[in-house]
Amino acid sequence: MEPRPISRRDAIAAFVSVGAAGALGRVPGVAAPSLLTRPIPRTGERIPVIGLGTWQTFDADPAAAARGELARVLERFAALGGAVVDSSPMYGRSESVVGALAGQLGMRDRLFLATKVWTEGRARGVAQMDESYRRLGVTRLDLMQVHNLVDVETHLETLAEWKAAGRVRYVGITHYVASAFPRLERLLASHDLDFVQLNYAITDRAAEARMLPAAAERGVATLINRPYDGGGLFGRVRGRALPDWAAEIDCASWGQFFLKFILSHPAVTCVIPATSQVRHLEDNLGAGHGRLPDAAMRERMAATVAEF
Repeated sequence: MEPRPISRRDAIAAFVSVGAAGALGRVPGVAAPSLLTRPIPRTGERIPVIGLGTWQTFDADPAAAARGELARVLERFAALGGAVVDSSPMYGRSESVVGALAGQLGMRDRLFLATKVWTEGRARGVAQMDESYRRLGVTRLDLMQVHNLVDVETHLETLAEWKAAGRVRYVGITHYVASAFPRLERLLASHDLDFVQLNYAITDRAAEARMLPAAAERGVATLINRPYDGGGLFGRVRGRALPDWAAEIDCASWGQFFLKFILSHPAVTCVIPATSQVRHLEDNLGAGHGRLPDAAMRERMAATVAEF
């Protein structure tokens, strides 16, 4: 009998109720294994490989978020070993929501908080970053990034001073399109950067050519955005069954299939899929457990998706 096509909803239900129930700590008496972690090359500090993005998903009324699904998302994220939360002043109220929920849940010290500066001019950059600290409820930030390279030289100069003064632990740069890769690569070569955030997905592999190798060569950690290619990957596989051989890399859903492909690249430090739903969060975090594909399996995965 041909396998019945499964949706992400079906896959998540099976994942949570069976195999991943133990892996994510839902079965009494069964210890939950830790999420896979990778080191930040500059320091050796290890962070979990699955983080949490907040673009669109956390742009909500902070009071409502405190009583709703977003509070459960952040609480579950930390409970299952997540740490890296990425935001930006560009993301509406997301910083305020993250800060309010982290304070409410008493977990600021358990999170690796990252945000960005997204404006022009030194004075405006300082003011915007100060406001981000206020919204997040911190006096020292784990990671500040220059968003989409806006006035990047000005802000990197400020951030070098802030890092020396202990106001920020790590400094990075970001973009979300492959056309920006040449600029990102030049900045990696000319500045002392800790992180670079960039787009990479099973159907968007331009980063493999130069950016990921350049980051590895320079000892720069990578945060991966748009891991589902802007959400288009789920539409691409809708109605199609997950291949039986996905079990060889401990995949229980298409979401994990896409994330494990990314995580199997050795230059990837952390992937930051965004979600506002606990069931999707749990599925995402499931990709941080179990086996990862080798080179041959990676190509088999990519070829399979390319056929759809």
